[in-house]
Amino acid sequence: MKFRRQHPMGRFIVDFVCLEKKLVIELDGGQHAGCREEVRDLERDKWLRQEGYIVLRFWNNEVLTNVEGVAQRISNACNER
Repeated sequence: MKFRRQHPMGRFIVDFVCLEKKLVIELDGGQHAGCREEVRDLERDKWLRQEGYIVLRFWNNEVLTNVEGVAQRISNACNER
C-alpha cells in the first residue's frame, strides 16, 4: 500500500492516508487529550467517514510501545478493504 503523509483532505490535513484503501491513520499526542481537540477530532472523523474513509487513531506512546500491534491493526484494516 502507498501512504501519503500530511495529506490535505477537505478542510483537514490527515497524518497518513492510503487513498487506494480509503484508510486514514491519525497519530495523537497529548495535545489531543483536551476537550477542544477531542471535539475537533470527532468532527474530522465524522467528515472522513462520510467520505467513505476508515479512520484509525493511535496515541503516540502506543506506536512507540506496541509497534507490532499497531502494524497489525493497520494491516487488518487494509485487508478488509
